[in-house]
Amino acid sequence: MSLKKRLRNIKIEKGPSNVTRRIYLIFSVIVVLFSVIVLRLAQMQIFNKSFYENKLNSSTTYKVTTSSPRGEIYDSAGKLLVSNNVKQVVAFTRSNTMTAGEMKKVAAKLATLVNLTETNVTTRQKKDYYLADSDTYAAVVKRLPDKEKYDNYGNSLSESTIYANAVNAVTDDEINYSEDELKLVYIFNQMNSASTFSTVHLTTGDLTEEQIAYITANQSKLSGISIATDWDRQASNSSLVTVIGTVSSKKSGLPAEKVEEYLAKGYALDDRVGTSYLEKEYEEYLQGTHTVREIKTDKNGNVASDKVLSEGKSGQNLKLTINADFQAGVENILQQYYGADITSGYATYSEGAYAVALNPKTGAVLAMAGLSHDVGSTTTQLDALGTINDIFVPGSVVKAATLTAGWKSNVISGNQVLTDQPINIAGSPSIKSWFTDYGSRNITAVQALEYSSNTYMVQVALKMMGQEYHSGMALSTSGMKKAMEELRATYAEYGMGTSTGIDLPENTTGYLSKEYSAGNVLTEAFGQYDSYTPMQLAQYAATVANGGSRIAPHLVEGIYESDGKGGLGTLTKTIESKVLNKVDISSEDMDLIHQGFYQVVNGTDAFATGSHMRSSTVTIAGKTGTAETYAVDASGNAVTTINLSVLAYDYSETDDSHIAVAVIIPHLTSDDNHTNQVIARDIINLYMSTYVNK
Repeated sequence: MSLKKRLRNIKIEKGPSNVTRRIYLIFSVIVVLFSVIVLRLAQMQIFNKSFYENKLNSSTTYKVTTSSPRGEIYDSAGKLLVSNNVKQVVAFTRSNTMTAGEMKKVAAKLATLVNLTETNVTTRQKKDYYLADSDTYAAVVKRLPDKEKYDNYGNSLSESTIYANAVNAVTDDEINYSEDELKLVYIFNQMNSASTFSTVHLTTGDLTEEQIAYITANQSKLSGISIATDWDRQASNSSLVTVIGTVSSKKSGLPAEKVEEYLAKGYALDDRVGTSYLEKEYEEYLQGTHTVREIKTDKNGNVASDKVLSEGKSGQNLKLTINADFQAGVENILQQYYGADITSGYATYSEGAYAVALNPKTGAVLAMAGLSHDVGSTTTQLDALGTINDIFVPGSVVKAATLTAGWKSNVISGNQVLTDQPINIAGSPSIKSWFTDYGSRNITAVQALEYSSNTYMVQVALKMMGQEYHSGMALSTSGMKKAMEELRATYAEYGMGTSTGIDLPENTTGYLSKEYSAGNVLTEAFGQYDSYTPMQLAQYAATVANGGSRIAPHLVEGIYESDGKGGLGTLTKTIESKVLNKVDISSEDMDLIHQGFYQVVNGTDAFATGSHMRSSTVTIAGKTGTAETYAVDASGNAVTTINLSVLAYDYSETDDSHIAVAVIIPHLTSDDNHTNQVIARDIINLYMSTYVNK
């Protein structure tokens, strides 16, 4: 059959094609969607008419916060140490209708009225300034390729995306500004960073009275510009300034690592906050409260109301425990005696001298003074922070704590007698006391303190390791870890090698090596292994002086509410003393330590080590310390040096001492001047004569 006949036999089905059916389906969907839209419009216009009318006519609400001046800081006598230098500045308040172009014009006008000073701007800030002019922005956008303005369907991209593309299109030549133009860029950027209705203080040169008067009289011609009051932190010329710490600038604002925390507390990004030491520790008191305004605008952007929700207040004031005059007196004492060591050559390799004085009954810091010294120099610099940040091997001052560890571990009891004799351990150099060459002798625990016996303490440490001394013995590691842990735990009860609890956010807890030998346990027992800060040693001295209570040192005595009249204001909070722990020994054993400290200074035996602390007006008790150390000379050779330390307090049989002192002077080449002792003596004499026995 031919192809023609076959085609005639095929039956052609009549009816709509597949294409037609699809058209019908699409049309039906469109009708349904259109019906839904009509019904939704009807619902909005008929049933929800009042809701959308309210939306249309509703106002926009802004909350604006303004910071208040920071609290001031005074010494214990009410002397102002840190205040706020109040000054008049140019302020800019951004309205809800102001454009970038208008701000650019205001910045240019301002440049003719005041001195602009800052030129440190980023490339992005230069580009924002360049694009602030609407005609310039339009020209840059016009030259953008279509793909940076429209999507694949020909719809315009978001304005923010187009702006970002315009920023990228600005060339370096277009923003090659002069120094004067960069000043305008800086001011414009400050203005542009302000949120709606918020006020920023613009960085300019100091204002003259004429400039202030002109701007005040012509505010209506200077959109958003006014004169406001601002402040800078101003510190007195005192060594305590370093301990008081620092505050961030308005430019830097909140520290990046704590932004979320501060914002949650209601801070603004540009608030100035304490960044170190007392300014940081007492931030919650020193920071003023914000003035909060609620501004409402109508549908046309006009201000409908401006209401103050809460009135801000200046921060609270701090009163310190330190009298600035006494602090200066302690520094003068350090200068007098340490200066003599420098002159004599004894301090050639020494890095400084440090002294801390505490009230042993309350923990109040009475002075924290330091001198730093560059090796080989003849001059010094004040270094109060060294008392909490620098660490030193202390020497024999630890021996009262070693006796305490011996009593606590029951290896000695009471005023036990041991033989002071050379300690000869197989394979090691002999360990001696400074007076051993005069012959071995039986001494009590009290005499071990008075004479500063190394070998008494070594025998205590051996007993704590479970080993009894005999000449030529082999030192075993048996009990080494347990003995070291017990020694360190007991030292910590006095404040050594642990946090002192001082009201400062940054201070070291000393250095306690995790790797040590059995021999190190023995040297630890007479203070020639671990290292501590002067503040830790002062807490140790205070703990002995008050009968065994370790009290946290504190620099702030009270918090005061400013009354607006100047001065401290009204006391709102007293910083209470905080007892951290009590030394776990009997009162009888603590009395033995007191007796030993008394004998160190006042004993009649020729071997008493602290006779240079004797005073004609005050009875002083204490403990001296010497640690053998090493320094390096200019040729790189090791030089044998000594760390001199001392603990001292005005002696009272009823634990009613008024002052406890720790002094440490590292890397001296001689102790002939007994500098540690005479410094401690004079500090106690100065305090007692000025504040107690006056």
